[in-house]
Amino acid sequence: MAFSPLFCCGKGLDRNERKKKQPTWRVFSLKELHAATNNFNYDNKLGEGGFGSVYWGQLWDGSQIAVKRLKVWSNKADMEFAVEVEILARVRHKNLLSLRGYCAEGQERLIIYDYMPNLSLLSHLHGQHSAECLLDWNRRINIAIGSAEGIAYLHHHSTPHIIHRDVKASNVLLDSNFVAQVADFGFAKLIPDGATHVTTRVKGTLGYLAPEYAMLGKASESCDVYSFGILLLELASGKKPIEKVNVTQKRTIVDWALPIACEGKFNELVDPKLNGKYVEDELKRVILVALLCAHTQPERRPTMLEVLELLKGESKEKIAKLENDELFKNPIPADKKESSTGTAEETSDAIVEEKRVKDELKVETEPAIVEQI
Repeated sequence: MAFSPLFCCGKGLDRNERKKKQPTWRVFSLKELHAATNNFNYDNKLGEGGFGSVYWGQLWDGSQIAVKRLKVWSNKADMEFAVEVEILARVRHKNLLSLRGYCAEGQERLIIYDYMPNLSLLSHLHGQHSAECLLDWNRRINIAIGSAEGIAYLHHHSTPHIIHRDVKASNVLLDSNFVAQVADFGFAKLIPDGATHVTTRVKGTLGYLAPEYAMLGKASESCDVYSFGILLLELASGKKPIEKVNVTQKRTIVDWALPIACEGKFNELVDPKLNGKYVEDELKRVILVALLCAHTQPERRPTMLEVLELLKGESKEKIAKLENDELFKNPIPADKKESSTGTAEETSDAIVEEKRVKDELKVETEPAIVEQI
């Protein structure tokens, strides 16, 4: 199956639009990428996942790149490759990882991006950089707002609208100034005008999946909002989306955070690594927005534009309304929440690809491996 660059350089756009949208990416040769990555040397590897591996490289002009190399060629892998290139070629935003180019020679499928020196948010919260405590509160709030702006662009400003379907800490990359760039569009879906959702095979990561998506395969912008809520809680608290309480029991970050937030004890939710250095009003706002985003009922979740407005604290009236939301007045009893969470998790476990789950666990248990995707 020959990959056509026409698939990703403006298919569906009229001639005038194509003239306006001159590509800022190019086609790389396999020979050039071999030279840049020292023949995909193991020492150049930044991370790996179910898709394959990502390598650091340096081009002849001295610029640094990240090269995502698919592990095994197949029609399915070729489609995910084509989708990601298509999405990346469509979007340009300061908080979305930009496409440098791609390579499709023989059975090799590679995507080239700018290299992000500070790797992923995951690496700073749970991985190789977590002990360095490089994420102070100011950086965290900027990462939250930057990520929200990137996702809001996909949902509300791109044409057609795009749902990411895999918003998580390892897919938020950080440049040299710790500016967030949302990455990895291999699972993304274009939403036709007028459609409220698309029904599709479930893709994603346990702990971040919205219940209606995990159980019914209904993907919408609201599913990304749910995942972003989990990401916000993770960013503020330093906890993982799902953690073991004991040998037999697991607890989601929402189950842990909601009762504490309802009691107004926001200081108990903040990451201990911050050593008490944070802005109380901002922490409260982040936690409340996160929990509303992660509401089990999709119709109760805000849009990403509303999330942005709340995170920035632009409207005191809307913040007051947020604080008085009934979600924080009548929390679901813990015993009922645990049973419902268990059902959702079991369902998700059955339908999410087994290999992807194993790869996610690998990232969690081997902090030295960081996804640059």
